[in-house]
Amino acid sequence: MQAAPVRATAIPTFTDALRAVESLLMSSGQRTARRNAWTSVLEDRRRAKDRVEAQRVLEQSLAGRP
Repeated sequence: MQAAPVRATAIPTFTDALRAVESLLMSSGQRTARRNAWTSVLEDRRRAKDRVEAQRVLEQSLAGRP
């Protein structure tokens, strides 16, 4: 008895599918601009989180001061 052959092709992820649709609908310049914009959004969120944390630490240090 022989085992069934194993398929070596990977099933694309949802992200891969979105990127394929994106490449069909947008020019490369538009894709770059969109990715740059998203990177900026993520960086803004990170900075906002850092600001909130710094504010919390500052308030805690001032509250403990005599």
